Amino acid sequence: MNGNLQQFRYETAESLKIALFQISSNKIRSFLTALGVIIGIVSITMMGTAINGIDMGFEKSLSMIGYDVIYIQKSSWSTMGEWWRYRNRPDLKTEYAARINRIIADNPDTELLIAVPQMSTYQATASYKDRVLEQIFSLGTNHEYLKTASGDLASGRFFTPGESAGSEMVCVVGDDIASGLFPNENALGKSISLKNRKFRIVGVFKKQGKFLGLFSFDNQVIMPLGAFEKVYGRNMFVTIRVKIRDQARIAEAKEELLGLMRRIRRIAPGKEEDFSINEQKAFKSQLDPIKNGIAAAGIFITGMSLFVGAIGIMNITFVSVRERTREIGLRKALGAKRRTILLQFLIESVMICLLGGVVGLVTALSITFVIEKAIPDFPVQFSFTLVLASLGVSVLTGIISGLAPAVNASKLDPADSLRYE
Repeated sequence: MNGNLQQFRYETAESLKIALFQISSNKIRSFLTALGVIIGIVSITMMGTAINGIDMGFEKSLSMIGYDVIYIQKSSWSTMGEWWRYRNRPDLKTEYAARINRIIADNPDTELLIAVPQMSTYQATASYKDRVLEQIFSLGTNHEYLKTASGDLASGRFFTPGESAGSEMVCVVGDDIASGLFPNENALGKSISLKNRKFRIVGVFKKQGKFLGLFSFDNQVIMPLGAFEKVYGRNMFVTIRVKIRDQARIAEAKEELLGLMRRIRRIAPGKEEDFSINEQKAFKSQLDPIKNGIAAAGIFITGMSLFVGAIGIMNITFVSVRERTREIGLRKALGAKRRTILLQFLIESVMICLLGGVVGLVTALSITFVIEKAIPDFPVQFSFTLVLASLGVSVLTGIISGLAPAVNASKLDPADSLRYE
């Protein structure tokens, strides 16, 4: 048993040396032969990288809006393109939050914790001296906003209950606002202008990044609700943020909130709701088709590339067998077994595919690095699992494409092979 194992190791080592010699002796031919595998590995690796990156960015974005927060709004996140379905709905009112909170206080078994009102606009402009920032996100809310938000303060504080109730002209700004208007000085205590109204900065949020690569949480100014109404008017874009007790029971919380809102809006039984309750699951349902599309395109390109590569490797291996027929006959005449010849050509085929896989991985890694540097906000994630999967696909392609030529070589007759010209 040990003798057979030792012989197999020797044969494998010898076959590896022969394979490396053949590949190094025919570099251009080996590269062109492996080109299909290289393209296939780049495709499958970039597909996996894109999907992993989307998942990573998506989970980070969902943590920004909160897994345990649901949102009452006029329209639905799951059908955002169908604006005509919601345009005639009556506007929401910020007063709903106080009514919901009173109901929560009277119900010890509720799944809800707190409701916080919010009004917002995306068309705000902030300025300080000669510096101006346009298209910022201006938000009005109350002092309990942070109970439903994920952002942490880098410096300063949030506005107090007294400042909230008194509609004081104070604000908390995102990192982009602070660095944009105050690049070389501390933003705390400074006053910025919003529609010719002065707001004193009492706090600055830590950098949070973009939501789904689109909306930046660092480009926002948050102020007391009353102050927002003085500047922008009432009911600009009302959202009621509701924090729940247990995110595992989000369906029950949504059902409870649905009943509360129907009662508050006085919607008769059987009639459709004139509001929407949104949560992060709506974005997941929209993300799946994108991921499936990337996966389908990647699998198609990978499959075609690997198929063409496998045919090329099989063809070149058959040519190699024909070119080395006399060598095979001589080795068999000297006592080489069928398995030795089969192993030799099979390993050569696998080596070509494996080298193609390594080149493909290096290429994909380089592309990923360039994307990260060129587009920092684009989520990319190169994982060790992808490396193993790519190398595994390379080896499998080598075995499949090299098996038939290797079997053919192992069956050659020594006498006929030695007479081959």
